[in-house]
Amino acid sequence: MATALLGATACGSSDSPSTPAGEGATKVTVGVIPIVDVAPIYLGKEQGFFASRGIDLAMESGQGGAAIVPGVLSGQFQFGFSNVTSLMLAQTQNVPIKVVANGVASTGKVDADFGGVTVKGDSPIQSAKDLAGKKVAVNTLKNIGDTTVRESVRKAGGDPSTIEFVEIGFPQMPAALAAGQVDAAWVVEPSLSVVKSQGGRVVAWNYVDAAPDLTVAAYFTSTKLLQESPDLVKRFTEAMNESLTYASEHPDEVRQVLGTYTQIDQKTRDAMTLPLWPTEINKASVETLATLGKNDGVFGDKTPDLAKLLP
Repeated sequence: MATALLGATACGSSDSPSTPAGEGATKVTVGVIPIVDVAPIYLGKEQGFFASRGIDLAMESGQGGAAIVPGVLSGQFQFGFSNVTSLMLAQTQNVPIKVVANGVASTGKVDADFGGVTVKGDSPIQSAKDLAGKKVAVNTLKNIGDTTVRESVRKAGGDPSTIEFVEIGFPQMPAALAAGQVDAAWVVEPSLSVVKSQGGRVVAWNYVDAAPDLTVAAYFTSTKLLQESPDLVKRFTEAMNESLTYASEHPDEVRQVLGTYTQIDQKTRDAMTLPLWPTEINKASVETLATLGKNDGVFGDKTPDLAKLLP
């Protein structure tokens, strides 16, 4: 399973089933991450939700939201998928971006969420408190991973300032953890199921610890595209919302479509815990993340302006 996960990549439009968008359709490329979170956009393409709105959709893979933001600004991507902490960090730096649709949310359930901090089965780490002073893998630094992991450690009575965060891509984390390159790894599905299949344990449900029904990520665009092509943004948002609703109602299809943009085997996909895909952003949870990020120095001496960032 770990070997298969290392090869996980996002497919372009020619690699996944789709409904032809028709002549004259607007070509749109979206920067995504090859994880379960973005299954709705692939399902939406398969179901023709974008094509029916005149959008010829393609997806390209990035390691994390922090890496996707520059691609949106440069025009490499018209839209991108990112965790909300990275988006807030960009906003505090006056990066001209705007959220246009919800992305994914935590289930809010301990032992039944789609992301958590994992360790090897024989690790001496038994709780979030024990992560203090340890080396912990996250997919990108200064994002929702390290922010929420710190909160888990803090709530457990540990000192989060002593954690050493190491940047490793999600697909590489199970192997890095197994090889002892890190003491713990914050992973989301499908990497979470792979770590468990290797005998790993979850020691912290960081999304659950951070805020109830946490909004984890969102789709965004540049303010330039929003100003120049408001109709395109409107059509993308409508198609994305329809995709989120469809994914919520068809979990079996979510597990199937994951096989079209990663090389995860069916057994692993069947074992995964799926996230939630509401169309509405939980603004209270984003405000909590903003407070956590500010207190931990993620945004420097600035405070995210959520009115400018969120729809």
